[in-house]
Amino acid sequence: MGKGTTFESEISTFNDSISGVQITKLTNYLTHNFHTYFTNNGWYDQNKKLLIGSDRGNCTNLYSMELETGMLTQLTEFTKEDVAGVQGTYINPQKNEAYFTKNNTIVALNLDSLEEEEIYTSPEGYNLSNLSCTADGKHLAFGLSEDLSHRIKSNLGGGYIGFEEIEAARPHSQICLLSLETKENEVVHEENRWIGHVNVSPTQSHLLSFCHEGPWEKVDHRIWLLDLQSKKVWKIRDGHPNQFAGHEYWHADGLHIGYHGFTESLTRKDGKFLGSIKYDNTNRKEYDFPYQNMHIHSNDESLIVGDGQQASAYHGETYKDCIFLWNKVEGRMGGPRILCKHRGSFQTQKVHVHPKLSPDKSQVLFTSDMDGYGNVYLAHIPPLESLPLLTDLLKNN
Repeated sequence: MGKGTTFESEISTFNDSISGVQITKLTNYLTHNFHTYFTNNGWYDQNKKLLIGSDRGNCTNLYSMELETGMLTQLTEFTKEDVAGVQGTYINPQKNEAYFTKNNTIVALNLDSLEEEEIYTSPEGYNLSNLSCTADGKHLAFGLSEDLSHRIKSNLGGGYIGFEEIEAARPHSQICLLSLETKENEVVHEENRWIGHVNVSPTQSHLLSFCHEGPWEKVDHRIWLLDLQSKKVWKIRDGHPNQFAGHEYWHADGLHIGYHGFTESLTRKDGKFLGSIKYDNTNRKEYDFPYQNMHIHSNDESLIVGDGQQASAYHGETYKDCIFLWNKVEGRMGGPRILCKHRGSFQTQKVHVHPKLSPDKSQVLFTSDMDGYGNVYLAHIPPLESLPLLTDLLKNN
C-alpha cells in the first residue's frame, strides 16, 4: 500500500432497527476507519468527495472517497512510527489543499497532485494541537502546548489518560497564526493554561474560538474567543458558575457558536442542555435534554444532531446510544427524535461517533464500531415528522 493506492467500493446499506432510516456504510475493512473531527469539514470537490482516516495496512493514513462510486484513494504514506494527526485534517476553504500534523511538523497536502510540503516545525519542548484555516484561505491557526511527557504519563487518544494531570500542571500554551504564503508565524496569544480546540470562524477570518482544555468542571472557563485584529480575548457564555459547557463549534454563518453541557443545579431536567450563542455573547438559546451528549453539531439553530452516550451491555432499551435530532418549530426546539442507533463504544478518539450534518443537512455523517471495527456511516434524514420521538418511545418501553 502507498500513496495513490485505490480500493474498490466497500459501500453497503441497511435500515435502522428503530426508525427504519436507510444507513449507508461507507467503509468495510478489518481495521478502524473514521471521519475527520466534527469541527472540521471533510467534504470537498463540490461535496463529491470525503476525507476519511483508515488504519488499513497496519498504519494510519488519510484517504479520499468518491461518494458516488465509493472508490477510496490513499493520499498519504506514513509509517507506523509516525505520529500523524489524520483525524484533525483541515481543508483550505479556498482551494484543494489540506493540512495535518506529522510528528512535530505541519504538512500541506495538495489534494489533486498529492504533493506534500512541510510548512512549519514546532519548537523543541512543545506539542502541536489542532489546525484551522481562515475563511480567506490565507492563514493557518493552531495551538502549541508545553510538552509534559517527561513527567506526566498520558494517552489522551486512548481513554484520556493524564487529562486531569496535564490541566493541573498549567502548561505554557500559545495560539499561532501561520501565513500560508510567506510561512511566517505569529504568536497571537499565550498563557499558562492548556489551550486546545483552536477553531477559526468559517466566515470571519479575524475571529477564532479556543478552549481551556481539561475537565470542564475544573478549568477556570472552557469557551473563549480571540479577535485576531485587536488581540482581545473574552469568555463565551460567562456567569454560570454551576453550569459547564463545551465541545464548542461554529455554525455555518461564522457568527454563532454551538455547544452542549451539564449543570450541578437541580433546577434543570437531569442537568443536561444544548445551545448556541453569538460570538459577542448575545442571542443565547438553550434547551434541556435528559441524556448526556458526547458531542453535538449543527449548521445553524434550525437542526441539531447529537450522539447520546456510549453503547452498554445492559438489558432493555434506554435509547441512550442513539443519534438524536432536534428541529426548530415555531420558535421552539422540537424533539429529540431518533434518527438511528449508533451503538458506538467511544473507546478511543478514532471511534468517537462525532456526528456531523452534511452541508445541505440531508445526511448525518458518523463513525461507529458497532461491528467491532470503526467504520464511517451516512444516515439519510427523512421528513422529521416520520422519525420517532424519544419521549414516546420512553413511555412505551
